Amino acid sequence: MNAQDVKAWAREFGADLVGIAPAARFAELPLERSPLAIFPECRSVLVVGRRILRGALRGVEEGTNFQSTYGLFGFRWLEDNFLAKTTYDLTCRIEAGGFEAVPLFGYCEEGMPRGLPVAGGKPAPNVIVDLDFAARAAGLGAVGRGGFLLTPEYGTRQRLALVLTDAELEAAAAFEGSVCDDCGSCAAACPFGAIGGSGVDYRVCGKCPNGATSGPGRGSRPDRLAAACARACLVHLEGEGKCRNAFTNCFRKREPWALDLFRRPLETKS
Repeated sequence: MNAQDVKAWAREFGADLVGIAPAARFAELPLERSPLAIFPECRSVLVVGRRILRGALRGVEEGTNFQSTYGLFGFRWLEDNFLAKTTYDLTCRIEAGGFEAVPLFGYCEEGMPRGLPVAGGKPAPNVIVDLDFAARAAGLGAVGRGGFLLTPEYGTRQRLALVLTDAELEAAAAFEGSVCDDCGSCAAACPFGAIGGSGVDYRVCGKCPNGATSGPGRGSRPDRLAAACARACLVHLEGEGKCRNAFTNCFRKREPWALDLFRRPLETKS
């Protein structure tokens, strides 16, 4: 079993993105965010992703359908069914080759349950691996100004999971640079000024009625990949030719909509 085998299996099972990082790249992370706290014998960290369909964002972009398009096919079903099946099948294939593999969802740490350490020197459960760090370490992409992971393939449009294994696999180079060109489209699209020079204020994002949402069991950080900020980012990246997954027609066809905190329509400028 080698890295080429593993990547081919991941794509066979539906992955659109797959990268491999050596466990040594995570050695400097705090144990609360490190895969080595979960699986100390880990030698390789696989990051697998499935794309958010551009069409799954259509109902949100038009302001006419949130749940049966994005809410299911772009968020909950995509993570809990499609990506989970890819991750599970890949884990099974690795373990069939005699190596242990630990599948993990790519969740954010904020608001996740915390228990008590089971022994001295161990972090409190639950350890949540730093997904943004893992994606960069595995050569897939990097976080931009808006706080979204951006990849050269899909821009904002992906969801990721992890597989930790004790198989020592040839790793990709860590991702260098950024897909983000600091254009400010994300910040300009936010009616509430949640994206600033010091980062993203997720307390504000949690109240946003412009496409941000939340999911059970996923902590307190809202999902923003269909929110006004992320859609504006996607429009810019596609317009600049920064997404390899290109389309015949542009994503934004009409002026974007926006609501204030009382869900009253606001005038917008694209």
